[in-house]
This record gives sequence, structure tokens and C-alpha cells, in this order.
Amino acid sequence: MADTNNTNIVTRFAPSPTGFLHVGGLRTALYSYLLAKKSGGRFILRIEDTDRARTVPGGVENILTSLSWAGVNPDEGVILRDGEASESGANGPYTQSHRLEIYKKYADELVAKGNAYYCFCTADRLAQVKEDRQANKLPPGYDGHCKNLSKEEVENKLKNGDNHVIRLAMPDDGVCTFHDLIRGEVSFKYSDVDDQVLLKSDGFPTYHLAVVVDDHHMQVSHVVRGEEWISSTPKHIYLYECLGWTPTLFAHLPLLLNSDRSKLSKRQGDVAVLDYKEKGYLPEALLNFVAFLGWNPGDEREMFTLDELVSEFSLEKVNKAGAVFNIEKLDWYNREYLKKLDDEKLLKYIDTFMPEVARNSVNYKNILPRLMHTLLERISKGSEIAETYTENISYFFEKEKIDEGMLVWKSLKDNPNALDITRGYIAEARAILEGMPVESWDDREAIKGALWPLTEKYGRGEVLWPLRVSLSCRDKSPDPFELCYILGREEVLNRI
Repeated sequence: MADTNNTNIVTRFAPSPTGFLHVGGLRTALYSYLLAKKSGGRFILRIEDTDRARTVPGGVENILTSLSWAGVNPDEGVILRDGEASESGANGPYTQSHRLEIYKKYADELVAKGNAYYCFCTADRLAQVKEDRQANKLPPGYDGHCKNLSKEEVENKLKNGDNHVIRLAMPDDGVCTFHDLIRGEVSFKYSDVDDQVLLKSDGFPTYHLAVVVDDHHMQVSHVVRGEEWISSTPKHIYLYECLGWTPTLFAHLPLLLNSDRSKLSKRQGDVAVLDYKEKGYLPEALLNFVAFLGWNPGDEREMFTLDELVSEFSLEKVNKAGAVFNIEKLDWYNREYLKKLDDEKLLKYIDTFMPEVARNSVNYKNILPRLMHTLLERISKGSEIAETYTENISYFFEKEKIDEGMLVWKSLKDNPNALDITRGYIAEARAILEGMPVESWDDREAIKGALWPLTEKYGRGEVLWPLRVSLSCRDKSPDPFELCYILGREEVLNRI
């Protein structure tokens, strides 16, 4: 199988700005990037904006920002410069709406050669053709009506200014066979392939003409794209042949699936790359996770840097079957990468997601650096901090009302003097803590060592349970040694 054995591979990612960058698009961009970089080649970013009706304002910037955040940066093409879309490279323009004259030139050439023809069918006629084909249980497509118009009829219609498009004249018989770098040999009968519109009546090309012209002009050698484009490949290969060009090599990626094996779509939840950024997923985690959606190194390793992925990636190890998007696995990756952050970066990350009520606490700046590692054990992503704040975190920053009955350990429940006895234990614990050297409060083990003799004297539950409740006002919280370390001397003594 020919892929990374080639030198100087040139790939491209060519999204349409009809929405925000989907994680499926990120995977296509990543695989294209890895394939090119492993060979020492080039990765191009092209914008396919010929569907003007569906183009979304800010869509281009979102695509560029998403890729930049993930670390998948193009060598040439449309790039992000000072927060705005720009272009860099010798093969531009890289935005299709700026290349209309180029497409018209080749559309006219195809007509002149007899490989394409003018189609004057109205929208009403095309709708009727679609309806008739459905009624007769025929595959969808154009019926070839205008392919049979005489030269004189065509000239008269053009002279009259009749609205028209240019269609590709597919052969009536024969077979298109090509080698897919993931799926092997693939064949289609030409008779099953529609006469595709190449140039629309507004002068804009369809994807099929533009992609062939652009890939040739930009010297693209390998095209990595989703499996939904397999059935279009015969049209593209035929266009290459008609224009006398060598076709690119093709690799069609498997679908991304939900856990129920339905196609991953926006209707199923967050799928835009920046949605994951907003939820607190690290770019390294998302990229590592996405790399494994269809690809596997062939061993037990799961954690890869981008450079390691470049070194290890091969299309030979990409599966044909659909890849399930398992959010639990993404959460696992994110936890693993969060653990790798140094304290400065982790503090900045945690601080980003803390709610305003915590920030307003007088002890916020003192508590947060001590809390962050404990908090890290309880979350997989930053958005969970705010989501679970009241339940799991608020007591660190806000003094809460204590339920005195909750202070008593279960061994004393039947003792009529339980509360007074418990208060005595807490008072002794406070005296010990107050007498500790200030520097010992920076050491969990020192705090534990100071309190432990008291637990041996009265019992662990009898001492540690009411101490924990008096500090957290909760029946579920970290142990009292951890609470003392996080809250600090002044806050601990005040709460007790």
C-alpha cells in the first residue's frame, strides 16, 4: 500500500465554512497533516466556499482558530494571522470564491472536448425528473436530456441568454477502478454515475470540478477524506482523465459513530471542536483521542504527542469500519493530560473554570493552589467544576451552617452526652492544631502526625469524623488532614 513510503507527500484539508469545525473534520485534517509531515511534505489548508447560501459568517475564522488551538497548522494556504484569515503560499488563491475564472476556463475546455455539455433544464423539470425516477424506482440523478441537444439548439439557447449549467458527460459504459489507500480496490460502473453539474448558473463551480482543478494546481498528491465521497471518486478520476492530468491517490476514512452506532451529528450533542475547548478539554487530549478514531499503532500504547503521531502514523493502520466516539474515553485522556500539567498551568486551568462566587471569597487565592490537586482527582474536565460546585466544592470558599447532630460519631449515638463529649474531642484537636508551628501547615503528614495521638486516645472515628464535619459541614469530603492543609491555619481554627 502506497502512503508514507512516498517522499514529499502533499495533502490538503479543504473544509467548507458552512458551520463550525466538526471533530470529524479535525480527524481528517489531523490524518492529512500526519501523512504529509511524516514524508517531509506539505500540508495545505484550502477553503471551499462555493456554496454561498450556506456559508456562515465567521466560519473561516472558526475553522482556523480550531485547528490552531489543536496544533494542526498548515504549511501553506489559508492561515490565521493576528486573529484574521490570511493566505500564504505560491499556489493561491486558496479560497475557491477567488478562483472562479480558473474553473470557468476548464469547464469551457471540457465542453469543447465533448466531455461536458450545457444543460438548460429548469428547476421544475429537474424536480419532475427526480419524482419520475423515484416512482420508477431508479437511482437518483439527471436523465441526460440536454446531452442530446443539437449544436444548433445549444447555440440558439446560449444566444437567447437561457439560464444554464455545465454538466459532466459521463461515459455510458465501462468501469472505473481505483485503489483506495484504506479500502483497497474499488470499482464503479460508469452507467451508475450521474452527469454531475460542474459549473452552476451563477458561475460558481460545484465541489466536483473545483476539487479536481484545485488539487492539480496545488500539486496535491494524496487526498484524505470521509467515506461519503467514495461514490464521487469516479467522477473525479474521469475529470482528471479528460483534462489530461494524473489523479491524486485517495484514502477514504470510516464514519464517526455515536455509541448507538448512528452517524455522529450535531443533533446528537456537541461536535464542534471549540465546544470541547469551552468544556475544558485540553488540545493534546482531544487530538490524541481523535487520532485513535479509526487508527491504532498496533500495540498497547495510548498516549502520543503530535510529534510521536507523525512518527507512528500510517494509513495501513487505519480501519475500514466506523469508529465509535466514546466520550468516556475522551474524559480519560483529558484526566491523564491534566495530571501532566505543572502547578502553574494547572492553577491557571482550574482558575478559568471556577465560578464567580468562589472568586469573591476572601480566601480564594490562598485556598485554590492547595485545593487544585484534590479537585483534580474529582473531575475529568473544567466544566465539571461549575457543574458540581455547590455539591462538591462550595464549602471550601463559603462558610455553611452546620448540623450539630451530624457531628456525633456513630459509636456515641446512644450516649445522652454525645454532643458534649464530641465538643471536648474537637476542642482538644483545636488546641493541638493551634499549637503547631506555622510551617507545619504546609505538610499534610505533619498535620496528621500532630493529630494522630488524639485518635489513638479516643478513637479514629470519634475524633476525625467531627473534625471533618466541623470543617466541611458535609458528610462527604476529603479527610480532615487534607481539609486542614487546604483551608489553612486561620480558617481551620475559625471553623472549629
